[in-house]
Amino acid sequence: MKETKRNFSAEKLQKVAKILKTIAHPVKLEILEVLEEEEPLDVSTICARIGIECEISMMSHHLSKMKDNGILTSEKRGKQVFYKIADRYLLNIFDCMEGCEFI
Repeated sequence: MKETKRNFSAEKLQKVAKILKTIAHPVKLEILEVLEEEEPLDVSTICARIGIECEISMMSHHLSKMKDNGILTSEKRGKQVFYKIADRYLLNIFDCMEGCEFI
């Protein structure tokens, strides 16, 4: 197998590290999976789709962190906030994880 040399700038590596750090939690990855299927969704709908003993406050915290770091965008409709994936290209990470024998 031919070795591929990648030339990432320090700035790009920092951005990638920030993204990976932001989504490095099972619930955050589940949020991305839920939003991949349907978006935009509000906090309570995301919680219902994930199902596990979901607390709205904890889910809101995860969503806020992901929004603050550019993973998600939000739109307020009345009292509800609806979330979408900022760049769907990020979802390719699931293909990478699925194809990785290390995991």
